[in-house]
Amino acid sequence: MINDLPVFTISLDFELYWGIFDKVPLADRKQYFRNTRNVIPEMLAVFEKQQVQVTWATVGMLFAKDWNDWTNAIPALRPSYHNDQLSAYRLKEEFERDGTLKDFFFAPGLVEQIHQTPYQEMATHTFAHYYCQEAGQTLEQFRQDLQAAQGIAARQGMKLESLVFPRNQFNEAYLRVCREEGIKTVRSNPSDWFWEQTVEDKLSKRIFRTGDAYLPLGKRTSFPLSSLRLEDGLPLSIPASRFLRPVDGKRDILNKLRLRRILIEMTEAAKRKECYHLWWHPHNFGSYPERSMADLKVIIDHYKKLEQQYGMQSLSMRSIYEFVNPTPAIPI
Repeated sequence: MINDLPVFTISLDFELYWGIFDKVPLADRKQYFRNTRNVIPEMLAVFEKQQVQVTWATVGMLFAKDWNDWTNAIPALRPSYHNDQLSAYRLKEEFERDGTLKDFFFAPGLVEQIHQTPYQEMATHTFAHYYCQEAGQTLEQFRQDLQAAQGIAARQGMKLESLVFPRNQFNEAYLRVCREEGIKTVRSNPSDWFWEQTVEDKLSKRIFRTGDAYLPLGKRTSFPLSSLRLEDGLPLSIPASRFLRPVDGKRDILNKLRLRRILIEMTEAAKRKECYHLWWHPHNFGSYPERSMADLKVIIDHYKKLEQQYGMQSLSMRSIYEFVNPTPAIPI
């Protein structure tokens, strides 16, 4: 029987340009991603100083040193999306010749810095930002993608045990493959209707997801750890609570509302002895890095107050798995 305790967990979707290549031209986001690379060490310094556990769900391609290294790491089977514009593999032909663009696609130094920073968990966001609900791709292609992610991480002595599905395309049919490829825990979506089937991203869902970041339009976002169920052959699914939306550069009232909503939810979770799971992409700090870091410090300072007042603990996704599924003691 699990004794519930208040928990604060953070998971980050670390992607660089692999995360938005099908939506935004790179030419429009170069400074944005330069800012992202610069702000990640600042995040790590805050997490280390405040002893905050964070799960970094990282696109496997970021582990590569360059395009040659990338070529040697890719799987034999690649996603056969009906919409071939969704495939990350097409980017090599477009960008390989310009060596000045390498830092938008590869970040082995940052990956190693994350790995070496105390309290940080290196996890996977699949190898190729794989879309698990898109038409055309197959289960075996997904398996080989995960194998490629584990393989390139193993070169740096890392074993990836947590996963976040890109674009929140949570696919229950793929969970068994996740577990077979070493994944112990995955992030699932909130239970509200506007988080269901994110591949069919209708306007009504986007409006409610956005509005719920500022005003309570959905269900309570925190949950007791005792509500998590570990099924044989499947990873543990840990629901997300709240997306930390990027700073709005024009409407400060929205920035205050979104931050206030998070702090109130964190306090409610601490009082109820529940888990509050905050997530964002590091590149969400790319437009306004200083203001974004100021907000992050407010959130972390609030967590530390809840730690003192209610005993709230910081746990990564893997740490939650270990809490829910403790290793039996070996008899002496």
